[in-house]
Amino acid sequence: MAAAFLTHLAGDRVEVRSAGSTPADEVNPAVVEAMSEAGIDISAETPKVLTVEAVQASDVVITMGCGDACPVFPGKTYLDWQLDDPAGRGVEAVRPIRDEIERRVRDLITEITAA
Repeated sequence: MAAAFLTHLAGDRVEVRSAGSTPADEVNPAVVEAMSEAGIDISAETPKVLTVEAVQASDVVITMGCGDACPVFPGKTYLDWQLDDPAGRGVEAVRPIRDEIERRVRDLITEITAA
């Protein structure tokens, strides 16, 4: 959801990568529905495994409970967003998570584009 919001809201001002340390086989259908309600279609997305190369190529790394599974490199900005996991939840439970992610992404865009 964060990558989709960032891509949607920041456009070509940022390059977005999305991956997880233990990604699911498919995007949660409730997440797809909740994002569709926000006007963003992620139905064609597939979860990807986080790679060292993706982290090395990034200036800002947002983690969501990644812990020791996420590689850390000097000179990168790391933010760990503590959020409820939408895995296995219905759309009613996903909506507030979606809304919190959107708020954080909007704040992040303001912060990184102001520099």
